[in-house]
Amino acid sequence: MIKHIVCFKMQKEETIDKAIEILSSMKGNVPQIVEMEVGKDFLHSARSYDIILQVTLSSKEELDAYQKDKYHCDVVKTYMHANVASSIAIDYEF
Repeated sequence: MIKHIVCFKMQKEETIDKAIEILSSMKGNVPQIVEMEVGKDFLHSARSYDIILQVTLSSKEELDAYQKDKYHCDVVKTYMHANVASSIAIDYEF
């Protein structure tokens, strides 16, 4: 199994809820996703990111397919790239 985790710092606070809605919309629209969780930071510390996305996929091949998925690219990445100030990611096997 593969865990794909991305933390996002948004350019504007008012885009956070819309970003969470768009990220959450991948469930049911991106077939490679086994499990998914989206969360919003409440601490707002200096080192906090605004949003976390955790996606579980069955294999590295499914991760590659997820990265190229039409809905993921056309809807999710388009919105996120236009509104994110910075992001960090990690992908690991478990």
